[in-house]
Amino acid sequence: MGMKMSYKKLWIMLVERDSSVAELRKELNIATGTMTKMRKNEEVALSVLLRICEYLDCNIGDICDAVKTDD
Repeated sequence: MGMKMSYKKLWIMLVERDSSVAELRKELNIATGTMTKMRKNEEVALSVLLRICEYLDCNIGDICDAVKTDD
């Protein structure tokens, strides 16, 4: 058993706010590699997540979760 990140809440929040991943990336100047990691539910720097939270005016738990894996 391990843990992995899930950014599902972030993608849902962007849809609910009529925003796009491309818009978020551009506004916050997030590297394309970082966005790729997020799409693959991989870990990214906490500083990136905090910038996203500030931009969306939310808490970190509103955009991501740590979920258990079976591996």
